[in-house]
Amino acid sequence: MKLLLDHHYSTLIARGLRQRGFDVVAANAVGLEIAPDEQVLEFAVNDGRALLTNDVPGFMRIRRTWQADGRTHYGLLFTSDSSWSRARNGIGPLIARLDEVLTKHPKDDHLQDQVLWL
Repeated sequence: MKLLLDHHYSTLIARGLRQRGFDVVAANAVGLEIAPDEQVLEFAVNDGRALLTNDVPGFMRIRRTWQADGRTHYGLLFTSDSSWSRARNGIGPLIARLDEVLTKHPKDDHLQDQVLWL
């Protein structure tokens, strides 16, 4: 599974996962740091990527709209600040957890149209 990290995650997470052999990019590294949420998800879909985000309300709204319109995505992975710190000390544990998820779901469509809470 390929993964896009939403803009509020450190590019160090993407780098750490790439060092482990995964195809991961950060929104901040591909010009999406101030893009609207729907544009971020469209980029992910066009590039065959699941999306990791902390913006649950925004992306759940988009997900419902897309479902009603028959549009698909490659998966939404959600975190919250109470479950995963986005501070520097949370980077290592989040990389380890994402490694588990990416290893468990190697195919791009494994989480198609699904939501996974980390």
